[in-house]
Amino acid sequence: HVQLVESGGGSVQAGGSLTLSCLASGYTSTYCMGWFRQAPGKEREGVAAMSAGGVLTYADSVKGRFTISKDNAKRTLYLQMNDLKPEDTAMYYCAAVDRCAWWDLRRRLSANDYTYRGQGTQVTVS
Repeated sequence: HVQLVESGGGSVQAGGSLTLSCLASGYTSTYCMGWFRQAPGKEREGVAAMSAGGVLTYADSVKGRFTISKDNAKRTLYLQMNDLKPEDTAMYYCAAVDRCAWWDLRRRLSANDYTYRGQGTQVTVS
């Protein structure tokens, strides 16, 4: 069993930066990992994903501003968010997906099709 705990959310002004962290307990090295967000009244969006082999994909809405990375020694997944915009306001979730393909990962995150998920961390941009 894998537990994921996000942290690092908060309130920031437009143009600012935040780094989200996702600490994993349990064995996750064979899982694809990613971040998705959910805002009230908006569709869930898989914003950044990393396959087990290290292939990175990003939603067009965050490309060039967000960076996903992982520190295996710390068992932590990160999402560095720069140049934040009000439309980035959402609850951000970390997720682990088993038996995934890198080209399908963000779609699965957007579709709530993951194996494990954290409790989420709120990001508010004003």
